[in-house]
Amino acid sequence: MSIPISFGELVFNDAAMKARLPAQTYLALKDTIRCGKPLEADIAGEVASAMKEWAIEKGATHYTHWFQPLTGYTAEKHDSFLSPSKDGGAILEFSAKELIMGEPDASSFPSGGLRATFEARGYTAWDPTSYAFIKDSTLCIPTIFCSHGGDALDKKTPLLRSMQLIDEQARRILAFFGHKDVRRVISTVGAEQEYFLVNKALFDQRPDLRFCSRTLLGAPPAKGQELEDHYFGAISPRVMDFMRDVDSELWRLGVFAKTEHKEVAPGQYELACVYADANTATDHNQLVMEMLRNTAMKHGMVCLLHEKPFAGINGSGKHNNWSLATDTGMNLLEPGKNPKDNLQFLLFLAAVIQAVDEYQDLLRVSVSGAGNDQRLGGFEAPPAIISVFLGETLSDLLSSIERREDYAERAVRMLESGVCVVPALRMDTTDRNRTSPFAFTGNKFEFRMPGSSHSIADVNTVLNTIVAESLRQFADKLENAQDFRHEAFRVVRHVVRDHKRILFSGNGYSQEWAAEAESRGLLNLPTTADALPHLISEKNIALFTRYGIYSERELRSRYEIQLENYVKLIHIEGATLLEMVRRSVLPAMLACQKELLSACTMKKDLGLDAPVEQALLTQIADACIQLHRCCDELSQVIDHLPEENQAAALHCKEKILPAMAAVRQYADQLEQLCPADAWPLPAYEELLFSL
Repeated sequence: MSIPISFGELVFNDAAMKARLPAQTYLALKDTIRCGKPLEADIAGEVASAMKEWAIEKGATHYTHWFQPLTGYTAEKHDSFLSPSKDGGAILEFSAKELIMGEPDASSFPSGGLRATFEARGYTAWDPTSYAFIKDSTLCIPTIFCSHGGDALDKKTPLLRSMQLIDEQARRILAFFGHKDVRRVISTVGAEQEYFLVNKALFDQRPDLRFCSRTLLGAPPAKGQELEDHYFGAISPRVMDFMRDVDSELWRLGVFAKTEHKEVAPGQYELACVYADANTATDHNQLVMEMLRNTAMKHGMVCLLHEKPFAGINGSGKHNNWSLATDTGMNLLEPGKNPKDNLQFLLFLAAVIQAVDEYQDLLRVSVSGAGNDQRLGGFEAPPAIISVFLGETLSDLLSSIERREDYAERAVRMLESGVCVVPALRMDTTDRNRTSPFAFTGNKFEFRMPGSSHSIADVNTVLNTIVAESLRQFADKLENAQDFRHEAFRVVRHVVRDHKRILFSGNGYSQEWAAEAESRGLLNLPTTADALPHLISEKNIALFTRYGIYSERELRSRYEIQLENYVKLIHIEGATLLEMVRRSVLPAMLACQKELLSACTMKKDLGLDAPVEQALLTQIADACIQLHRCCDELSQVIDHLPEENQAAALHCKEKILPAMAAVRQYADQLEQLCPADAWPLPAYEELLFSL
């Protein structure tokens, strides 16, 4: 396969549009994509005709409006191009109306009260800024999804709104610096996707993996990740074949799959893509997750995207690398060679710092979920406390601006390896902080808190909106300034003075940081139940409704949906755990006790003592009694789940999850006591080390 030739061959991209559309239609569509200009409805017919012919030539037989409902996954309803002809035959048709709008049944998608149960109508509408593509012989047309009343029922619509907002506010700032040629400012994103691979044959034997995507039981193996030998290690041929197939399929879909490697935990891997605008990056990340899952099945494996599939080893996140760029090629978070004199960069940097501090609760909410609660704050991923890491150079620079002191630039450092054949290498001005949730990494911010299974739409909607709010405040002040540069430096200085509590360069995993963060007044929201109420605080409702990112109805609907999803997931986990213990673990342990008792009796009949068998029998019997008791307690707290969502979420956090942990404690103890062939489930050592 020639990669340059095959790359994007299944995408109705710029090259395909230019080759097939009339010149004026192509230019109009290009203006929509590049500059966000509204697309005239009368050109949709020409686009639809060209898109259909292209898709049919590529082997497509059906089309679908591909959208992203509030489930966090993608959805699609397929229609064939086939239509009846007047003579009783068949013709292939695809009209402008079918391109622009669809009407999928919205009744079974979560709406959080945005529509009544009996109201089923929903609409999908073409997003011309995201290229159509062919998947499984189907032309997929990216769309937004809304209710009959016009409420957004998806994740793409608020994201697109937020991209419009930050474009508008960022261009206000750039106007002060004379950048009149900039027609659009784009939020750019590069997503790093972590995941686990397990053998499908073993996966099929674990009800917890099949129903919950994480192990609810499992004693730690003798070897985990202690030796740190998995990270960046050589990739096995079987996994390498899988990765090459994933790359090939993604490249054909125009997804710039770039970097892949083993992660820290055994069985864990990462795939990173090249940067794109936030909308395209979100679409592509959904395709990445789908392709990982589907391709793994073809190779006799299962891809786990849960944030914490295995206890005791690192979980999986999704690092969201965010920046701002202009259509002329400027990165607005690029410090340049002299950041102290780069006032434009300092203003945008200050906007991010202020935004993260003032809306740390929204960032925490944007990564909420039952799975991510298992990972955050576990001394393996960023803590649940939001902070910003800038590095020594920028921290010193901002401190000097706050104190109105001259800034002494650090001398350039070279890496001297001591090996004569290796040239001296220029070092970065600062190290990286892997414990920071929100770290500046050269010309972007890396937000490390999103979970592996999450859509990145929510995170980037929040980032775009809160930074745009800071930029609006800055622009309002600067427009009335007598001396622009003086006022701009004053804005930066005041941001550092008022928001430096959010800046932290130390170890985010330490207990000392939790205490220090509390003294600084930073929020510590360890669970989804703690974080979600902040979504509908007066401050946050005012922010989103001011700019039309969400209406208050839309915001409250998302609050209800996320709470309900949190409760449902934990309820499923609790019920699955009970079923596994009662139907598999306890029967196996009773059989094991029967064998031990038989061995004790046999020795006694021979006049021999059986101290080992008797001791083991006693230990297993005692653990079974405790396990049975804990199962009864878990069953009771599940049965008493409140109906109201917030109360149910707190009940899950305070009652069900601790009861599940108690069950697991005794089940894992039994796994370590019984013979390997008596344990009814594949063990961690098989799941983690069989590939």
